[in-house]
Order: sequence, then C-alpha cells, then structure tokens
Amino acid sequence: MLSAVPVAALDPADPDAGAVAHYGDPAREQRILDTAAGLVDRSHTGIIAIPGADRLGWLHSLTTQHLTDLAPMTGSELLVLSPHGHVEHHAVLTDDGTTTWLDTADAPGLLQFLERMRFLMRVEPADVTEDWALLSIAGPQTDEALISLGVGPMLPPDLLPVPEAKFASSSVPPRATAIYAVAALPRGGWVRRMPYGADLLVPRATVPELTEDLGLPLVGIWAFEAMRVAAVRPRAGFETDHKTLPAEVGWTAPAVHLEKGCYRGQETIARVHHLGRPPRKLVLIHLDGIATDELPARHTPVLVEGNERPVGFVGTAVRHYELGMIALAVVKQNLTAASVLRVGPSTAAVDTELTPGA
Repeated sequence: MLSAVPVAALDPADPDAGAVAHYGDPAREQRILDTAAGLVDRSHTGIIAIPGADRLGWLHSLTTQHLTDLAPMTGSELLVLSPHGHVEHHAVLTDDGTTTWLDTADAPGLLQFLERMRFLMRVEPADVTEDWALLSIAGPQTDEALISLGVGPMLPPDLLPVPEAKFASSSVPPRATAIYAVAALPRGGWVRRMPYGADLLVPRATVPELTEDLGLPLVGIWAFEAMRVAAVRPRAGFETDHKTLPAEVGWTAPAVHLEKGCYRGQETIARVHHLGRPPRKLVLIHLDGIATDELPARHTPVLVEGNERPVGFVGTAVRHYELGMIALAVVKQNLTAASVLRVGPSTAAVDTELTPGA
C-alpha cells in the first residue's frame, strides 16, 4: 500500500495544501510521468460551472479568447486581464454543449468578477468545487490510459501559431487559439486532452471508482510540478505577479486571440505584441545546490552576481529527477543567458536549450 504524504503535513500554507505531495518516492513518480503515465489528484483546483444560453458570447466579451463559435465538447484556455492588460485570472475551460466549466487557481476571485459582469445575460456562474474534482493523466502513454476508459485515443491539442508583429488583418482565424478535444466519461464527467496528457473533470463522489478503473500509478503533485517546470509551462500565482503580461510567460498562443473584438486590457496586448518584446520573459534556471539544498521560496528575487537590484523572481522551484534543482523565473527581457545569477544563497544559470531565445 502506497503511503500518501499530504502537502498540508509539510506546509499548511502551501497553495497545494489540498493535494498529496508524493507517495513515498518523488523521483520514481517523475520517471513514471516522463516515460509512461500516472494519475495525479488535482481535486484541490477550483471549478466554476457556467450554464446558460449566453455563456460563450459572454465569456468571449470578457476574456482574451475567441469563444463565440466554440463547438460543444471542446476545451480551450482564457485569461481575464486588468484594464492595463495585466493577468488577473487564468482558466482552462471545457464546454459540454450546455455548460462551460472553468478550472482555475482562484475560483472565488474569478467568480466574484463574473458575478459583477452578469448584467442581463442568460448565465448562472457558480463555484462547484465541492461537488466536482479535477484529476490529470500525465505522460506519453496517456492515450493507452484513455483507451482503457473507452474514450481514446483523442485528437492532440490544436494550437494556432502566434503571428509576427504588425501582422496583416485577418491573419488569425476566428476561432479559439487553442482547441482541446473533449469526450464524455462513462461514469459521468468529461476528459479533456491537454499538452501534458489529459484532464478528467468528474463528480467528486466517483473519484475512487475512476481511479480503480484506470489502474494507473498514483503520482503526487510534486512530480506533476517538476514535469511542468521542465516543460516551461507557467502557472497562475507562481510565475505571475500583479504586473504580468500574457506574452511574458508564454500565454499568448494558448489563451490570447490577437484579432478578436474589444475586451479589457486589449490595447496593452496589441501594443506589446506589435512592439515585439514584452518587458520580461519566462526562463528555466539551474540552481547549483552547493550553498544550500533547500529550494527557494516562491517569488524569491533573482539577482545578477555583484548587483543587489533584482532582475526578476522565482516562480516554482523543484527537484527534478534528471535535471537536479531547477526553477522557472520571470526576468527582465534584456537579461543575457551568460549572466551569472544569484537566488538566495545559490548561484544560478539560464538553461538556453529548454528556453530557446533566453
């Protein structure tokens, strides 16, 4: 019997305190996700359900994504921005034909925003986290796992290329920039194909039976996060702060349609894109682990050796089973890859292979 180690037992204040950190061997769990497939319980993630005939047009008008013609049984991603174009919320969505489901880091905050924007629209947003759970299958053998559930293989994610700066009008098709295939699950709920595998949105009461049906190795959130960091995928609240622009962390491709109609923050998005270089960029850094083997805390400042002025901050730091101590960091655009960095007591360097253009 695997021994689950809850994140809350290690750090009750951690944003992932509702998840399992690992099942006894984090390195083995990472290897499973890298070479096979594992099941990650992410049921601490917030879920918002939005039924109603106006839901897609309403979300289209409020967010960065093109959603007016989104087909039933399709997923995508979206952002809610401030008036100045800074990221306030990120969500991954699933539409089943009658309801749009959003999984997000800050369900109460996003729901509050949506409630303020209802006006006379036929929508009924609600936080359904207590009744619905998000699980993830991750790894190269995801399709085999989906076949065992009777829903695979599924079409891979379909992402539009980001156009060059000052692109011609009508260069971006009038559709969601990211399209994720969705299928119904036999026990209720939906599966959504994702770049890392697949997400399962299911009634919380069915999680034990679904876990048994899949028969996959259970993997903790630490391993899932280690694979996310190595893949240089941002996470809201980690690789973001109060002034994050979508282009700084790579969210333009999956979540921002550059030719759709007006939405809050659109002017900043257009200006940054056509200038070609956002103020900051997301990079993967290696930590030397000599002065300390403790991982830096979220939002620890990143400094250039010999200079006490921060050039960025650490988002997520992990121990990768092959790469060692690594982290995602948001740093100034003009930081060169040759710079010797300091994160707390550790020396750090940018990985130019895994973050091309860094």
